[in-house]
Amino acid sequence: MIESFLTSIDASPTAQHVVDLASSKLSASGFVALDKNSSLTVDHLDKGYVINNGSIIAWKNAKTIGEHGLRIVGAHTDSPGLHLKPKPDSLSARMSQLQVEVYGGPLLNSWLDRDLAIAGHVVLLDGSQRLFHSQNAVARIPQLAIHLDRDVNDKGLILNRHQHLSPIWATESNADSFENWLAQFISVSTSQIAAWSAQLVDTQRAQIWGRNSEFIASSRIDNQISCWAALEALLSDCGDYPMMVALFDHEEVGSQSAQGAGGPMLEHLIERLVSASNISRAQLLEALQKSHCVSVDNAHAVHPNYTDRHELNNAPYINSGIVIKSNVNQRYATTAVSQLPIVHAASTSGVQLQAFSSRNNIACGSTIGPITATRLGIDTVDIGVPQLAMHSIREMCGTQDPVDLVALLSAYFSRN
Repeated sequence: MIESFLTSIDASPTAQHVVDLASSKLSASGFVALDKNSSLTVDHLDKGYVINNGSIIAWKNAKTIGEHGLRIVGAHTDSPGLHLKPKPDSLSARMSQLQVEVYGGPLLNSWLDRDLAIAGHVVLLDGSQRLFHSQNAVARIPQLAIHLDRDVNDKGLILNRHQHLSPIWATESNADSFENWLAQFISVSTSQIAAWSAQLVDTQRAQIWGRNSEFIASSRIDNQISCWAALEALLSDCGDYPMMVALFDHEEVGSQSAQGAGGPMLEHLIERLVSASNISRAQLLEALQKSHCVSVDNAHAVHPNYTDRHELNNAPYINSGIVIKSNVNQRYATTAVSQLPIVHAASTSGVQLQAFSSRNNIACGSTIGPITATRLGIDTVDIGVPQLAMHSIREMCGTQDPVDLVALLSAYFSRN
């Protein structure tokens, strides 16, 4: 099963690639694609999915939402990183460089001295889209030599986001525009390109490591591990109750977009599903009270070199169970009541649960959980796999935790 995750994450350098791979798996399992401009009919209720750019929502057994309510597993497809600006080309010190914009909150130093590929998608004038991924390294951000920054090891690295993050990708004598390179790479003329979106990505593949092969290292573990596990659970034989997986883009920048969790995509889709089932608005509101959501996003495992940054009574460990994340200030949506379905699922599946609560002097992050709970008004619990090096270009987690997450979510969907 772990090999499936490694293959999935290697094939998904961007949110759009995550969605493309998910749609392929869903279609192969009999799910019907719904064009967002088409009418949703009773034929879509058994198995279906809809895509909006870097977001995808898939469902099963929607005919009985009114009777049973809906169980939703939500996650996000995006990861922090460096995206190319619309006009990225620049020259400095006889080097051709690419201008970037920082997306979300990456650990910037981890992007230095890495062999970087470029991936993204192109929109052509005819409205079609092309995904691309250079695979091979075409760019690099070299760190300043220690001889020119003598205090870096003692005082720390300071990076100017605008000045110090532009990758080199050619010498001046070999310079060509990025758009010309892109057109050649996808075998079209530049006149056919209407627009594009591109970002830098690590070329190193996901890898199992450790003395006993107990760890995974990869880019984008946050939060593609949750996307993979949610989809695996949905595609498993987990019963006949209504279930849904909602994978959103733009969580790392606040979720406030048409395809983000803060937008209306999920609630509009649920309304369309119940309408196709001839359920009234009043019955929909009643069904939502029977519904439940699990927001799945990774948690901070205890770092052995920085134990002082954790509340050790409420801190998780790698390969020791799935984490329930709590925060009384509502950075997470977990309540005593909303935990119950996951507690039941853990008991059924034999998966251990751990707790996470941050120190009072260190603010925690947030997830799509509070957003989904607010928009839909349903009980929501925040859970996730414990990991280290969150938001680094090279993150790490355990090999047991992804397997446990699939088992836990499968039991959650089955309602045993």
